[in-house]
Amino acid sequence: MRYVLGIDNGGTLTKAALYDLSGKEIQIAMKKTRMITTQPYHTERDCEELWQANLMVIREVLASANINAEDIIGISITGHGNGLYMANERGEPTYNGIISTDQRATTYVEQWKQDGRFEGEILPKTMQSVWAGQPVSLLAWLKDNEPDVLNKTTYIFMVKDYVRFKLTGEAYVEETDASGTCLLNVRDRCYDRELLSFFGIEDVYEKLPPLKRSTECCGHITETVAQLTGLKEGTPVAGGIFDISASAIASGIVREDQLCIVAGTWSINEYITTKPVIDKHLFMTSIYCMEGYWLTTEASPTSASNLEWYIDEWMKQEKVEAERQGRSIYDECNELVAKTKAEDSQLLFLPFLFGSNTVRNASSCFIGLSSWHTRAYVLRAIYEGVVFSHLAHVKQLLHYRKAPTSVRIAGGVTKSDVWVQMFADALQLPLEIVDIQEHGTLGTAMCAAVMAGTYKSIEEASTSMVNVARRIEPNLGKAKVYQQKFKLYQQTVEKMEQVWALGAKQWT
Repeated sequence: MRYVLGIDNGGTLTKAALYDLSGKEIQIAMKKTRMITTQPYHTERDCEELWQANLMVIREVLASANINAEDIIGISITGHGNGLYMANERGEPTYNGIISTDQRATTYVEQWKQDGRFEGEILPKTMQSVWAGQPVSLLAWLKDNEPDVLNKTTYIFMVKDYVRFKLTGEAYVEETDASGTCLLNVRDRCYDRELLSFFGIEDVYEKLPPLKRSTECCGHITETVAQLTGLKEGTPVAGGIFDISASAIASGIVREDQLCIVAGTWSINEYITTKPVIDKHLFMTSIYCMEGYWLTTEASPTSASNLEWYIDEWMKQEKVEAERQGRSIYDECNELVAKTKAEDSQLLFLPFLFGSNTVRNASSCFIGLSSWHTRAYVLRAIYEGVVFSHLAHVKQLLHYRKAPTSVRIAGGVTKSDVWVQMFADALQLPLEIVDIQEHGTLGTAMCAAVMAGTYKSIEEASTSMVNVARRIEPNLGKAKVYQQKFKLYQQTVEKMEQVWALGAKQWT
């Protein structure tokens, strides 16, 4: 048997998963890492803790799978897009890793969008909106507020490129990931000094590592890493892939008539096309991992991480008790929500705990909370708020394309039957779920399989390694109630913009 290893560094979890060449998941391990909030709107992580988490999950997978490390023919990495990871030539971090939910650089974004050159000169190159959690924004903030950090920095990475550098000692940036950062001239697939100059960060040009494709070899496991993990020294490591592309390809998105929804830290909603969409109202067009294709994406940090926060802050004791009983706190949440009905409550949750790149100054809140609302209804409101955020993005995507023939859904919500049914009922479209636990690790593992020569292309790997496990049909009887609730959600968000603007003005 031969295997490929996929590693996924998300905003809160580091995962490693081993697959055979048919896409069967052999073993998986994961480790949670802390989000550090040094001050309001800053979301960071300790890079050494992140590195140790990667070493740990690799060791655990190899030990549990009980295979010969020589049978692993390739390794590939994915990770959360954007944010910022910086290191010196020895691989030592020069700053905490910054996660893509960071909002410290919001004022820079506002200034750039007001500049007349953005729409006419910059957007045609980047093919995406600019927002606070992107490297360009964070680098501009660091240049003005902590210039010594940039002076000490040799390499500017995305999270997966940083981890790959630590594994191999070779510095590269992979292009699907880079194409979502505004650091790259996406149109011409290259770095662009004029582009960086617009953002006021032209000095970082020399700190940007060479670009590589997803399936190119970007180095080999070093002797030191082999000793720390049990991997074989010299095992090749692929360029890897942007997490939104990883989830799409692992969901089998290889045709233009499909749509993919990824519900994780971010609300990701996307489809592929041979004709790139460039529109100031669109979140992002990025390079897809299939040759000749682009990924059209609507997204915001408004998805399932809202539930994670609620559990961590307001269900601590219940979480401890569930663990004591050998149960999942998420199962308990699902059971509570399943006891309620959509038509029984108008309680709304606006899922902007981590801000929004589409609604200016947005923050989270419950609207319509009454004394009779139990925890079950509060949880339902959170579930529905996340669904409505995705639905708003899907509605925007439908401005550029026809309705999809099928929708594939990925992310943590696929483990919740009640939540997935909500998605189907609100969209009034059937949902397909592939037979895999972790889409990110599978998607990036496909890059390793292509790099190793097992498959000729990512498309061929996806066709061979992806299997649909189940299909969820929408409940037609729920169409009206969700239409009404979604309309109320949209109207409420629109009205709240005035309140949020007033609050932002008083805060500053």
